[in-house]
This record gives sequence, structure tokens and C-alpha cells, in this order.
Amino acid sequence: MKHSLLFKYILPFMQWYVLMILITIGIDYLLHRLQLVWVGRYLGYVGTFIVLLSFIYSLRKRNRMESGSPKKLLMLHEYLAWGGSILLLVHAGIHFNAILPWIAIVMLLITVASGLVGKFILKRAANTLNANKQALMNAGLGQEAIDKKLFFDSVMVEAMDEWRSVHIPLAFILGFFSLLHIITIFMFGK
Repeated sequence: MKHSLLFKYILPFMQWYVLMILITIGIDYLLHRLQLVWVGRYLGYVGTFIVLLSFIYSLRKRNRMESGSPKKLLMLHEYLAWGGSILLLVHAGIHFNAILPWIAIVMLLITVASGLVGKFILKRAANTLNANKQALMNAGLGQEAIDKKLFFDSVMVEAMDEWRSVHIPLAFILGFFSLLHIITIFMFGK
């Protein structure tokens, strides 16, 4: 119990999120510097395809397909969704001419954040909480003392345990706004 869950799990989550933003800014800067801004438009197609490809994990998890290791497909889902999100963020750039793409990008950022919560925080936090509880029991502490020492961590793990009920609807909302954005682009051709 040398480090709290905050330092052990929340900070790495934040580092991946900030890294995603910094990579996006770096790629966008490079495209502008090399006068290749037009490439950003096509990164939207590639990013969308990569994010859609990441849903192979969901198909496997819901028994829509039988091949593939769920653990490996989950890792693939995490990295493809993260990488595709970077491309979509570069595609979005900083444009203030339409509200629908901004709603889709905000939903993308929220959905990625909720996915990172599941990846970095929830499972590892629960494992750490159980290990800490076992260590305190082995040290001879009573249940009341253990509950007192682990109160904050227990509350945090219980709250995070419901993350899927947030992440999946967010992904559907993101998909809805992304689809609306794509349809309006085809309809109005901009």
C-alpha cells in the first residue's frame, strides 16, 4: 500500500489521454507545417475504419463470432480505438464552422476517456483493493480497521464498477453523431 490508487492507476490513465492529445497536436502541426492540411480530410475515413475495426472485440464478446482470443481482441480494441481516435481528432482539426462535427468530437473524447477508465483503472484498482485487503487481514487487523483504511479506495472501485453502463451508450451516441456527420457531408458535399 505504498501508493494510493490515484497515483497507481488514475495518473497512467491521464498520461495516455494527454498523450493522445499531444500526438494529435503534433500530427496536425506537422501537416500544417508541410502544407499537407488536405491529408486531414482523408484521415477521417481511415480513423473511422480503424475505430470500426476495433469493434471485432465486441462481436467476439457477444458471441457473434467464435474465433480469436477475447483477451487479445480486447487489447486490439483498445489500441485500434485509441489510434483511430487520434486520426479522427487530426481530421477534426480546429474548425468552428459546424456544430455536428464538434458534437461528434466531444463524444469521441468522452468515449475514449470512459474506455481508458476501463483499461487502466477498474480492473487493476479492484485487484489492488483485494490485495491490500488481504495484506491487512494477514497483518492481523480487524474488519473495522480494514474498512476504515480502505474506505476511499472501496468507494472509488464501487463507483467505477458501473463504467460499462456508461461506456457502451457513449459509444452508441458517438456512432450516431458520427453517422449524422458523414451523412451531412455526403448530402451537402463540404
